[in-house]
Amino acid sequence: MAIKEGDFIRISYTGTVNGNVFDTTDGEEAKKAGIHSPNAIYGPVTICVGQKHVIIGLDEELVGKKAGAEGSVTVTPEKAFGERDPKKVQSFPKNKFSQKPVRGMPVKIEEQGEGTVVDVIGSKVLVDFNPPLAGQTLTYTYKIEEKVAEPLEQLKGLVRLYAGREIEITMDDGKATLDLPAGITYDRRWLLWRGRIIHEGFELIKGISEIVLVESFRKPEKKEE
Repeated sequence: MAIKEGDFIRISYTGTVNGNVFDTTDGEEAKKAGIHSPNAIYGPVTICVGQKHVIIGLDEELVGKKAGAEGSVTVTPEKAFGERDPKKVQSFPKNKFSQKPVRGMPVKIEEQGEGTVVDVIGSKVLVDFNPPLAGQTLTYTYKIEEKVAEPLEQLKGLVRLYAGREIEITMDDGKATLDLPAGITYDRRWLLWRGRIIHEGFELIKGISEIVLVESFRKPEKKEE
């Protein structure tokens, strides 16, 4: 059956810009491109088609395809990271930064959000708040590995997608229990996206009526003298 919006699928992909890989689900490809992260989980990802879990241009490409399909799609800026906005390049006094600003350094300005230092001129620092790939045309190669019908696997996919980690989950009569690792409340990414995982779990996955988050701690064993 053809894939439609609302279907969960498992997909592998690699995104390039001007021939250079900037994003991939393949760990070896990431190493070759010099973008490998030791903290990232590589391998096919589970997404819900039509929910913008991937770039819009790639998301739209998947509708109507079948499991096992492979292909390539060119994504223009309006369906990727948008056009560059010159107004998002702003100047700040150097003394506003706690660290010495240097070209290419990521920074966070409270009123503006996250940006990148693009130049330092005297006592002035130019920061670009455009996404790094704004204005760029991207190319994605992809393979739809399979459709994902099991609610448990769908929820695991949402957790990995948003939290960037794998968490043990059990399902029992509509009740999903997430066994959270100790100390996860200090994980900024988890705190940022926890609400989204719960919301989409109810909205996108059929059969889930309750989501329980359980954070467990084990008493450390005493070492023998």
